[in-house]
Amino acid sequence: MIIFKRLVVLLRAHVDRASWRLLCLITALHMGLVWGLLLFANEHSLLPANVFFYYYIVTTSTVGYGDFSATTDFGRWVVALVQIPFGLGLFGVLLGKAGQMATFWIKRAMTGDKDYYHLRNHIIIFGWHPVRTKKIIDYILADTKRDNRRIVLAVTDNIEHPLLGYPEVNFARLTSFTENEQLARIAISDADKVIIDGQDDDQTFTTSLKLSPIIKPEAHISAHFQDESKVALLRSHCQNVECSSAKSAEILVRAMQDPGSSRVQEELLSSLHGDTQFSLQLPEGVNSYQFGALFPYFKTHHNAILLGVAHDRNGQNLDLNPPLEYRINAGDILHYIAPSRVLVSEVQWNDI
Repeated sequence: MIIFKRLVVLLRAHVDRASWRLLCLITALHMGLVWGLLLFANEHSLLPANVFFYYYIVTTSTVGYGDFSATTDFGRWVVALVQIPFGLGLFGVLLGKAGQMATFWIKRAMTGDKDYYHLRNHIIIFGWHPVRTKKIIDYILADTKRDNRRIVLAVTDNIEHPLLGYPEVNFARLTSFTENEQLARIAISDADKVIIDGQDDDQTFTTSLKLSPIIKPEAHISAHFQDESKVALLRSHCQNVECSSAKSAEILVRAMQDPGSSRVQEELLSSLHGDTQFSLQLPEGVNSYQFGALFPYFKTHHNAILLGVAHDRNGQNLDLNPPLEYRINAGDILHYIAPSRVLVSEVQWNDI
């Protein structure tokens, strides 16, 4: 029993130290040795490449279907003394190494230690809130016409992957939201959309300041604050960050003056059911249109109601319900309500 335990410990130590390159080299050498000995034993039926590979795997793993086997005395000695004893040991080491690697990657994904340097045009969510973050992801995934981007949830909390039921969501636990090395792990420079929802306004503010100059020019950052004073300050420093803040006072007053207004707000923002607010940027090369021409077209062909026009992505120069003669040009952004997103390619611009 003691000898068996020592052998197990020794085997495990060899698995830990052996690289895949070394194991593959040893396996190739063993296969070459077995093939050479079978050639010497005149086992010609086992020597063709496709047959030998199949025979080697089946016999060495001791599955042994019996459709191919050694027929000469010397060939049987080769199988009994060289192929199976050494090959079986190699198989054990290879399986142990594969299991070890699988466990390692699963553990890294669970603990957030995995790197995502390879991702491109993905969505990154900074910050974890047990209820709100799940809703954010639900709303993202509910948009059936969205670009199929991976989502990376980045946190600084000492937690394991909280959203294992979402295969679209990767998990990264960072030591800081402002360290270059940590941000490189989640490929921040190649991200297309960023949501910053920190534990408090200070974390959201500092993260926004850090990310604003390092994301790619066409990327977009959305940051949420509780304190509106930080919203004004951030907007003055970072033009590519769209800031939102809690509008509880405005919603309460509007609901008091116009009952049902809060439900209208919920419906406009939720993509889980009913009509939702979307936006669409007019592509380069299209004509200049009047608002009065686009309004009936979108309602007739896409069941969409135009709300307004913005001249930048953050909506700082937003004109809601503009007059019918209002001019709309390439690059302007239409905000509208519709049952689902209207893609640029779905609009017949030349027919308007």
